[in-house]
Parts: sequence; structure tokens; C-alpha cells
Amino acid sequence: MAQDSDPGSSGSTGTPKAHASVHTGRVIYIAAIAALGGFLFGYDSSVINGANKAVFYQFQITSETLQGFTVAIALLGSAAGAFIGGQLTDRYGRKKVMVTAAILFLAAGIGQALPIALWDFMFWRLLGGFAIGLAAVVSPMYITEIAPAHLRGRLSSLFQLAIVTGIFATQVINQIIINIVPDTAPAAAPGSDPSLEPVSANNELALGLDAWQWMFLCMIVPAVIFWILSLTLPESPRYLVGKDRDEEARATLEQIYDEDVTSRLEKIEESLAGEHKMQLSDIKGRSFGLKPIVWIGIILAALQQLAGINAVFYYSNLIWTAVGFAETEAFLTSTIISVVNVIFTLVAIALIDRVGRRPLLLIGSVGMFVTLGILTIVFQSAPACTEAIINAGGQNGCNIVADVGNPLLEGSSATMAVIMLNLYVAFFAATWGPIIWVLLGEMFPNKIRAAAMSVGVMANWLANFLVSEFFPTLASLSLGLAYGIFTSFALVSFFYVLKYVKETKGVTLEDMDTLEKSEL
Repeated sequence: MAQDSDPGSSGSTGTPKAHASVHTGRVIYIAAIAALGGFLFGYDSSVINGANKAVFYQFQITSETLQGFTVAIALLGSAAGAFIGGQLTDRYGRKKVMVTAAILFLAAGIGQALPIALWDFMFWRLLGGFAIGLAAVVSPMYITEIAPAHLRGRLSSLFQLAIVTGIFATQVINQIIINIVPDTAPAAAPGSDPSLEPVSANNELALGLDAWQWMFLCMIVPAVIFWILSLTLPESPRYLVGKDRDEEARATLEQIYDEDVTSRLEKIEESLAGEHKMQLSDIKGRSFGLKPIVWIGIILAALQQLAGINAVFYYSNLIWTAVGFAETEAFLTSTIISVVNVIFTLVAIALIDRVGRRPLLLIGSVGMFVTLGILTIVFQSAPACTEAIINAGGQNGCNIVADVGNPLLEGSSATMAVIMLNLYVAFFAATWGPIIWVLLGEMFPNKIRAAAMSVGVMANWLANFLVSEFFPTLASLSLGLAYGIFTSFALVSFFYVLKYVKETKGVTLEDMDTLEKSEL
């Protein structure tokens, strides 16, 4: 147990406030298990990065629009899962929804690995996306409701750490698999479209399955672990109070706090007075049909995606091969980016409860704007692949007619692109990556949290879908254009945070309605 009296935390009045004495080890254990939903979120959403070219060849997907939709359909499932996730958590409890998400992740991993046709593959991606949407709502919500105020930022950031660790795990696993199979691509099948080339991930690995299939199949292990461990979690005390199960809520609070919890229980009861069932009507308001605080959450969630982060994690291998990197170099570069993502998420965890949410978001916006702007210039000014280069024997990233128009990076321009993309990921990981999930979990008052978080997370996934669906088309027109659009949204995010976001560091959940009073 620990008792922390660091005066850096304050209540809603802004005066220094002593921290509660808590069972720190138990709290971290509970939060870490809940965050495993984030690991599966990261794995399932980004495993396609290593498999996409193999999948496109396997199912002969030549249309750029259909290629984008094959990747992005999971995000429609995520939006649906997020939209109803709040209702499910309020009806059945946070714990049961986590268990359900784990089972769906397991089914999706098997289904994506063993499809019988493209429609079947897309169905399992949709189901996996639905599980991601559930996890994106329930895991940060649960961690927020379990965590003491002075630890809430760091513990809630564990969810993002788990996401980036899941992304990193896919890169490592994909890299290992690619290194095991033959490094030469199999011969193209008779009758296959000449605009598509098989890659090494189309080689058979084991048990009659290709390498790309094993990339998805590996998701079974963390899904089973999450399923088993989530069964050991206590239910959220705020859910239990809302269901008039006060004694169970007291028992959960006593697992967290090393002090009498009667006053905490009473404060939760007061904040939830009269509220027993979530309704979307709870978030209706005077600003275009919703409360202002809900719109703030929606726009923040959308801006996190519109700055283009998942164009990096879903398509980085395609980007690097398109600009002249060999397949193995593309995998290695993507793995390095994932390492940077993990390291700087740890930086965010170290800073979020010290520096605060708002200053970090502003720093992140500036950093993303500068790095994306430089990437835009690099991609726009690079020489393009031409038919003449292909006819002369081609080069990496310029071998087939479909490559015509791609920028070719060599020497200093290639180095600059790699450095800037890694810096962009570093700024995102240290700021917007984890902080949005922290804010969505804590910025809404108890009475509307489930409903408001559902629509906020849904907005995040819809924005993610737009980026993922249209990035291949934009990239085929001009990578400079695609990154120029991301640069513009990074700039917008700075001024939006500056005007609308309030600092929530150290404010208890029960005091959020006071902090955000003008926005309710």
C-alpha cells in the first residue's frame, strides 16, 4: 500500500489535496488486466499491415478502393462496437463486456487466419473490429472508474501502452514469420492479375498455411489470456452503485483504498442519484443536438485519427515499398517505428500526471504539424516512378505498371523520411495517443459517461475508417497530398485544444460536472 501526499495534485477548487492511501499493487494489477483489451486492440487493428499485400494477392484485389475497404471494414465494426458498448456496459457491467470482447477477439483471430473467400475474411475482420470497439469503450472506462484520482492519468495510459505494445508485437511476430519463410516470393499463379505480385508472406509456413495466415492465428494466445484473466476482475464500483449493489461496490473500493471507503461510496451515490440506466437522451443538449462537452469529446477523438496515425500503422509497409524500400527493409523500418511508439508512450505515462493533459496535447500538435509538414515536402519533391524506369529494368518501388507515379526516395531524402516519420510517431505516442483515451474516460460526469464515451469512441473509429479507406486512393494520387491533409488537421488540433480543452489532472470523477459546468 502507499500513501502519497504530493501537492502537485489538486481537487476541483485548485487547492493542494493529499492523496488517498491505496493498495498500489492491487490497483496496478487490476488496471493492467483491463488494459489487455488494448493489447488485442493494437494487435488486431495493425496485424493487417504485415499481411495486406499478401491478402490482396491471395484474393486478387486490384481495386484500390476495395483494398482500402478490406483493411478499413474492421473500423466500421469498431464504430458499431463503440456505439453500443456504452449501453452494454451499463446493462451488463464492465467485466462481462470485457469477457465478451476477449471471446470475440479469439473468434476473429481464427476466422481471419482461415477464410474461405474474401467475403468471409471481411466478415471476421468486421467481427474483430466490433471487439476492438467494445474494448475501446470498456477498458479505459473501467480503468478510469477503478483508479484513484492521483494515479488515474498513469493507469489510464496503460490502455494506450497496451495498444502500442500490441502494435509492436505484430511487427515483431510478422518480422519473425517473414524471416522464417523463404525470402523470395512464390511464382505468380496462372491467370493472376499482372498488377499484383505475390510476396514472401504468400509462402507456406506450416500445417499447409501461408505466412500471412499465421500472422492472424498468433492472436489466439493473447485473446485466451485476456479471457481468463478478465474473469478474475472485480466489477466497477460505479456500475455496482448504479445497480443498487452497494455492498459489492464497497468490497471493490476496499480492494483499492487502504482507508474507510464510506465517504467515497456516498459521493458516488450522490453523483449517480436517480440514474440507473444509460440512455442516449442523457447527452442531448443545445449545441446541434448534443451537450457541448460531448461535442468536445467527439471532435478530440476524431482529430486524433485525422492527423493520420493509422495510415502509418496500417500501411507503413506499403508506403516504404512504394518509395523504393525492399520488402525486408520495409518490415524492419515498420518495426523500428513500433519500438519508438512504445518508448514514447512510456514517456507519456511518466508525464501525464505531472505536466497535465492540455500542455502535452499542445506540444504534440506542434510536433506533429512540423514533422508531417516536412514529410509532405519530401514526398512531394521526390522524383516519381515512370514507365521508362520499369522498361529499363526497374528498381525497388518501381517494378510494375501499378507503381507509376510513386515517389522514389534515395539517399538523404530516404533518411529524412524515416527520421521524420519516427519523430511524428514519437510526438503522437507521447501526447495524443494516450491522452485522448484518458480524457474520454474521465472528462464526462458520471451520469453521462457511458453514453458520451460511446459516441466519442465511435467518432474516433469513423475518422479512422475515413483515413484507412481513402489513404490508398490519396497515396496513389500523391503521397504529398495525403500527408498535406494530415498536416492540416495537426494544425487544427492545436487551436482546438487551446480554445476548448480544460485541464482534468487531479480532479475526481465525481467533481467533473463542476469543472465542466459551462459545457453541460
